[in-house]
Amino acid sequence: MSDDHLIEHRLSQEELLHGNFLHAFRDTVRLPNQSLATREYVVHPGAVMVIPMLETPDGLRLVLERQYRYPVGQVMIEFPAGKLDPGEDPFLCAQRELMEETGYTARQWVRAGVLHPVIAYSTEVIEIWFAKDLTLGERQLDSEEFLDVFTATPAELMAWCRDGQVTDAKTLTGALWLQNVLAGDWPLTWQTLP
Repeated sequence: MSDDHLIEHRLSQEELLHGNFLHAFRDTVRLPNQSLATREYVVHPGAVMVIPMLETPDGLRLVLERQYRYPVGQVMIEFPAGKLDPGEDPFLCAQRELMEETGYTARQWVRAGVLHPVIAYSTEVIEIWFAKDLTLGERQLDSEEFLDVFTATPAELMAWCRDGQVTDAKTLTGALWLQNVLAGDWPLTWQTLP
């Protein structure tokens, strides 16, 4: 089945912003019906999100963060995540972000999939990683990073998603993955680090 009847073709491009982190453009495109339109979007370097699963004597707990997010002006509950550095391997980024933000390292990892959090105006892609067999060490936060690390049960996280306490798109997607993994509906093939 062809998608040709849906595809837009770029005719010109104007750079709007070239910041330290984001790069914004306005393109003129030809629509499938041959009309012209503009598309404004942000080029993003990509990111990872980690779903850290901590086995405790009381059962499974998830490692989460509370962090103030300036654009929305509120403290958000999130899974650990971070952007890719230029040329960085996503798996190495996942390991780095987990350790830097939470202090945890993991012996078992699996890449679950990807998500596009804001397809209407950004190229951002976030890789979803699961981590378990966790060991706590020292956090190494960036100088401009302030966040609280805490744990919660899967049931607590699902209730917060349901009740609107968790509204972060990547964390909601992570909760969907987690729910299906725990139910046995979306099996994962774990890799153990040496």
